[in-house]
Amino acid sequence: MSLVLASGSPRRKSLLERLGFSLTVIPSSVEELFDESIEPSQMAIQLADLKASQIAPNYPDKIVLGADTIVVVDGLMMAKPIDHNDAVRMLQLLSGRTHQVWTGVCLVQMEKQQKIHFVERTDVQFAALTDDEIQQYITTAQPFDKAGAYGIQDDWGSVFVTGIVGDFYNVVGLPLHALYRHLKQMA
Repeated sequence: MSLVLASGSPRRKSLLERLGFSLTVIPSSVEELFDESIEPSQMAIQLADLKASQIAPNYPDKIVLGADTIVVVDGLMMAKPIDHNDAVRMLQLLSGRTHQVWTGVCLVQMEKQQKIHFVERTDVQFAALTDDEIQQYITTAQPFDKAGAYGIQDDWGSVFVTGIVGDFYNVVGLPLHALYRHLKQMA
């Protein structure tokens, strides 16, 4: 199956390629701004829809995949950190606590007039982090292109996670089982 990925995420690209998809990567220019009056699950779907819908008109015969991942702790939605201090703030908020990772996905196939939305939630438990651990991780630069300032697949990001409930790949950025189920519906 051939897909157009409306995202510049190297993790999403890698996951899809590992599954054998023929992939065209066309990142959308949608700004990932949050409306705090919208539930995180719906915000993730809304952003995924905006991304897919922006790219889909240029590829009417292909399935276009838009996705957005949001990290939530105590109702506070976290995108990618804007700078060093923001990354520190996020990691301190996650330290020693359980948070939720929501990934919204939108699949659009314009020629067949198909559009599917879905969202996946995974709960992630973090160990208590010291200030030194946070600073060490930030010096790797790995936190800066990830929601919540960490990557479960990163060398250091992975050692902070003490447990998860849900889809591991959702935390990486794309819930693969749910995606597979929904793509079968579109085939």
